[in-house]
Amino acid sequence: MVVRAIRAATRLQRDDADEMAVAVVEMLTALIDDNGLSRDQLISVLFTATPDLHSCFPAAAARGMGLTDVPLMCAQELDVSGSMQMVIRAMVHVDTELPRSELTHPYLRGTDALRATAPTVAGPAPA
Repeated sequence: MVVRAIRAATRLQRDDADEMAVAVVEMLTALIDDNGLSRDQLISVLFTATPDLHSCFPAAAARGMGLTDVPLMCAQELDVSGSMQMVIRAMVHVDTELPRSELTHPYLRGTDALRATAPTVAGPAPA
């Protein structure tokens, strides 16, 4: 067994439980389909949501699509000034023989900008 992590993200127009359910199912379906996975290959899913989302848990949508035997966890994303709002991210651990270079990480609804190179933050010089 080879465990790989696949990232995904989606964005909502408003903090609404129905819209969140549709967006999360769309994101997870794209991740599964684009990588040729079966649901049995899913090991666990970690969701994060930006602090402006309160309507429901992203994991509830995953349960609603039938992922009832996959461990799911939700957390709040860091509240960084100027960061994209209304975003749900997922890190999905899967059992797959695909090499990392062949994995597809779906970034939907305008979140592809999150894949752009982040600005470098200057820190202390190495000793």
